[in-house]
Amino acid sequence: MAKRISLHEFQAGLARRLAEARDTRASAFLGVQAGKRHWLVDLTEAGEILAVPPLAPVPLSEHWFRGLASVRGNLFGVVDFAAFHGDQAIAPAGHARLLLVGVRHNLNCALLVTRALGLRSLEDFELLPSSPDADQPWIGDQLRDARGTAWTRLKVADLLNNSRFLDAAQS
Repeated sequence: MAKRISLHEFQAGLARRLAEARDTRASAFLGVQAGKRHWLVDLTEAGEILAVPPLAPVPLSEHWFRGLASVRGNLFGVVDFAAFHGDQAIAPAGHARLLLVGVRHNLNCALLVTRALGLRSLEDFELLPSSPDADQPWIGDQLRDARGTAWTRLKVADLLNNSRFLDAAQS
Protein backbone atom coordinates (compact mmCIF):
# COMPACT_ATOMS: atom_id res chain seq x y z
CA MET A 1 0.00 0.00 0.00
CA ALA A 2 1.30 3.44 -0.90
CA LYS A 3 2.48 5.73 1.87
CA ARG A 4 0.14 8.68 2.42
CA ILE A 5 1.57 12.14 2.88
CA SER A 6 -0.14 15.47 3.22
CA LEU A 7 -0.15 17.98 0.41
CA HIS A 8 1.87 20.35 2.60
CA GLU A 9 4.61 17.70 3.15
CA PHE A 10 4.65 16.90 -0.56
CA GLN A 11 5.04 20.58 -1.55
CA ALA A 12 7.77 21.16 1.06
CA GLY A 13 9.70 18.10 -0.17
CA LEU A 14 9.33 19.15 -3.79
CA ALA A 15 10.53 22.69 -3.03
CA ARG A 16 13.56 21.28 -1.17
CA ARG A 17 14.48 18.96 -4.06
CA LEU A 18 14.14 21.77 -6.61
CA ALA A 19 16.38 24.04 -4.53
CA GLU A 20 18.99 21.28 -4.22
CA ALA A 21 18.85 20.66 -7.97
CA ARG A 22 19.36 24.38 -8.67
CA ASP A 23 22.34 24.50 -6.28
CA THR A 24 23.94 21.48 -7.94
CA ARG A 25 23.37 22.81 -11.44
CA ALA A 26 24.80 26.21 -10.52
CA SER A 27 28.21 24.66 -9.76
CA ALA A 28 28.16 22.11 -12.59
CA PHE A 29 30.25 22.54 -15.71
CA LEU A 30 30.80 20.60 -18.88
CA GLY A 31 34.47 19.91 -19.52
CA VAL A 32 35.60 19.91 -23.14
CA GLN A 33 38.94 19.79 -24.87
CA ALA A 34 39.59 21.94 -27.93
CA GLY A 35 43.04 21.29 -29.32
CA LYS A 36 45.49 21.47 -26.44
CA ARG A 37 43.23 23.51 -24.13
CA HIS A 38 40.70 22.32 -21.58
CA TRP A 39 37.56 24.41 -21.18
CA LEU A 40 34.77 24.54 -18.62
CA VAL A 41 31.36 25.57 -19.92
CA ASP A 42 28.67 26.43 -17.41
CA LEU A 43 25.77 24.01 -17.84
CA THR A 44 23.35 26.93 -17.92
CA GLU A 45 25.23 28.14 -21.02
CA ALA A 46 26.00 24.78 -22.62
CA GLY A 47 23.53 23.42 -25.05
CA GLU A 48 23.40 19.97 -26.48
CA ILE A 49 26.56 18.04 -27.30
CA LEU A 50 26.45 15.59 -30.19
CA ALA A 51 28.51 13.63 -32.68
CA VAL A 52 29.66 15.70 -35.64
CA PRO A 53 27.22 15.46 -38.56
CA PRO A 54 28.36 16.12 -42.14
CA LEU A 55 29.53 19.71 -42.53
CA ALA A 56 28.76 21.82 -45.60
CA PRO A 57 31.74 24.12 -46.30
CA VAL A 58 31.15 27.84 -46.74
CA PRO A 59 33.34 29.47 -49.40
CA LEU A 60 35.30 32.63 -48.58
CA SER A 61 35.08 32.07 -44.83
CA GLU A 62 37.83 32.05 -42.21
CA HIS A 63 39.76 28.78 -41.82
CA TRP A 64 38.26 28.29 -38.35
CA PHE A 65 34.68 28.51 -39.65
CA ARG A 66 34.17 24.88 -40.66
CA GLY A 67 30.79 25.30 -42.32
CA LEU A 68 27.17 24.51 -41.66
CA ALA A 69 25.67 21.49 -39.94
CA SER A 70 22.07 20.39 -40.06
CA VAL A 71 20.80 19.43 -36.61
CA ARG A 72 17.24 18.14 -36.71
CA GLY A 73 16.52 20.33 -39.73
CA ASN A 74 18.07 23.50 -38.30
CA LEU A 75 21.31 24.93 -39.70
CA PHE A 76 24.13 25.71 -37.26
CA GLY A 77 27.31 27.60 -38.05
CA VAL A 78 30.27 25.50 -36.86
CA VAL A 79 33.41 27.10 -35.44
CA ASP A 80 36.51 24.98 -34.92
CA PHE A 81 37.26 26.22 -31.40
CA ALA A 82 40.89 25.07 -31.47
CA ALA A 83 41.63 26.70 -34.83
CA PHE A 84 39.86 29.87 -33.64
CA HIS A 85 42.53 30.08 -30.91
CA GLY A 86 45.41 29.41 -33.29
CA ASP A 87 45.78 25.66 -32.62
CA GLN A 88 45.72 22.92 -35.23
CA ALA A 89 42.31 22.28 -36.81
CA ILE A 90 40.16 19.52 -35.32
CA ALA A 91 39.27 16.56 -37.52
CA PRO A 92 35.46 16.22 -37.39
CA ALA A 93 35.59 12.49 -36.67
CA GLY A 94 36.35 10.08 -33.85
CA HIS A 95 35.91 11.69 -30.43
CA ALA A 96 35.19 15.15 -31.88
CA ARG A 97 31.88 16.68 -30.84
CA LEU A 98 29.67 19.65 -31.60
CA LEU A 99 28.66 21.77 -28.64
CA LEU A 100 25.57 23.83 -29.45
CA VAL A 101 26.27 26.99 -27.48
CA GLY A 102 24.14 29.64 -29.12
CA VAL A 103 20.64 28.23 -28.67
CA ARG A 104 20.02 30.03 -25.37
CA HIS A 105 21.07 33.30 -27.04
CA ASN A 106 18.97 32.71 -30.19
CA LEU A 107 22.06 32.02 -32.30
CA ASN A 108 22.46 28.80 -34.22
CA CYS A 109 26.12 28.39 -33.38
CA ALA A 110 28.12 25.27 -32.56
CA LEU A 111 31.69 24.79 -31.38
CA LEU A 112 33.68 21.91 -32.81
CA VAL A 113 35.69 20.47 -29.92
CA THR A 114 38.22 17.65 -29.80
CA ARG A 115 36.27 15.73 -27.16
CA ALA A 116 33.78 16.06 -24.34
CA LEU A 117 35.33 15.34 -20.95
CA GLY A 118 32.17 15.07 -18.87
CA LEU A 119 30.66 16.99 -15.99
CA ARG A 120 32.87 18.83 -13.54
CA SER A 121 32.20 20.65 -10.29
CA LEU A 122 33.80 23.99 -9.52
CA GLU A 123 34.76 22.65 -6.09
CA ASP A 124 37.21 20.27 -7.81
CA PHE A 125 39.37 23.15 -9.05
CA GLU A 126 41.85 25.62 -7.63
CA LEU A 127 41.52 29.19 -8.89
CA LEU A 128 44.74 30.53 -10.41
CA PRO A 129 45.71 34.19 -10.52
CA SER A 130 44.96 35.69 -13.92
CA SER A 131 44.13 39.00 -15.52
CA PRO A 132 41.41 39.64 -18.11
CA ASP A 133 42.42 39.72 -21.77
CA ALA A 134 40.72 42.63 -23.55
CA ASP A 135 41.28 40.95 -26.93
CA GLN A 136 39.64 37.70 -25.78
CA PRO A 137 36.87 38.64 -23.32
CA TRP A 138 35.36 35.14 -23.48
CA ILE A 139 38.33 33.75 -21.54
CA GLY A 140 37.25 33.51 -17.93
CA ASP A 141 38.89 32.24 -14.77
CA GLN A 142 42.00 30.10 -15.02
CA LEU A 143 41.77 26.95 -12.91
CA ARG A 144 43.78 23.83 -12.10
CA ASP A 145 42.42 20.40 -11.19
CA ALA A 146 43.92 17.89 -8.75
CA ARG A 147 46.02 16.35 -11.56
CA GLY A 148 47.59 19.72 -12.34
CA THR A 149 45.72 20.19 -15.63
CA ALA A 150 45.01 23.82 -16.53
CA TRP A 151 41.40 24.71 -17.37
CA THR A 152 39.76 27.88 -18.62
CA ARG A 153 36.18 28.94 -17.96
CA LEU A 154 34.44 29.89 -21.18
CA LYS A 155 32.20 32.94 -21.00
CA VAL A 156 29.79 31.95 -23.75
CA ALA A 157 27.86 35.22 -23.94
CA ASP A 158 31.09 37.19 -24.35
CA LEU A 159 32.23 34.82 -27.10
CA LEU A 160 28.94 35.05 -28.96
CA ASN A 161 28.99 38.86 -28.78
CA ASN A 162 32.59 39.24 -29.93
CA SER A 163 32.97 40.90 -33.34
CA ARG A 164 35.90 38.65 -34.35
CA PHE A 165 33.85 35.54 -33.58
CA LEU A 166 30.80 36.86 -35.42
CA ASP A 167 32.73 37.86 -38.55
CA ALA A 168 33.60 34.59 -40.23
CA ALA A 169 34.07 36.17 -43.65
CA GLN A 170 37.55 35.75 -45.01
CA SER A 171 39.44 39.03 -44.95
